[in-house]
Amino acid sequence: MSTEPHQRLDLWLYYTRLAKTRGLCATFIRKGRVRINGQRTHKTHAHLHIGDIVSFASPHWDEKVCIWRVIQLGERRGPAKEAALLYEELEEKSGNS
Repeated sequence: MSTEPHQRLDLWLYYTRLAKTRGLCATFIRKGRVRINGQRTHKTHAHLHIGDIVSFASPHWDEKVCIWRVIQLGERRGPAKEAALLYEELEEKSGNS
């Protein structure tokens, strides 16, 4: 059993302000729309660790794939500026490179 700090995926996404409620984050995950380190998950309780890569098709912008590196584990759902400190947005890779 790992003693490395971790946080539930649904809670972390809620803290990042992906959706207005934790329940909406859980529904998003259960539909299989989220990947952790390239592996699709349907588990709301999946563990996230600092350094993990979370990717998903944005529920807010058509055709945008968000790829985030976990920088911090959240403690609360704060303002947008605070939420942005939880992740680093990575650039989407283009197939035309």
